[in-house]
Amino acid sequence: QVQLVESGGGLVQPGGSLRLSCAVSGFNFSIFGMSWHRQRPGEALEWVSTINRDGSTTTYTDSVRGRFTISRDDTKNTLFLQMNSLKPEDTAAYYCARRAEVPRGQGVQVTVSS
Repeated sequence: QVQLVESGGGLVQPGGSLRLSCAVSGFNFSIFGMSWHRQRPGEALEWVSTINRDGSTTTYTDSVRGRFTISRDDTKNTLFLQMNSLKPEDTAAYYCARRAEVPRGQGVQVTVSS
């Protein structure tokens, strides 16, 4: 069945970096655009970034553009989110999903705090 497993989260100080990974299985990863979403405590799910199926086009929500980079490795069926210059407001549970779909994984917690 379709599985998406996020990893790489944790506690980091403001200004620090983290790299999230999303290992997928159960479908042909290479033909799907993929997205990252996040959800802060008590808030709705927020779209963060999308990459198209060949990796040639990436889009970002305004608050992370220039700090986050989405990428993919189709040989490893893995999606990535490199997060730099992290801010306390980036604290959230992060989820990966196939483009235009609701996240179905457990997510990974990112906490930015001193």
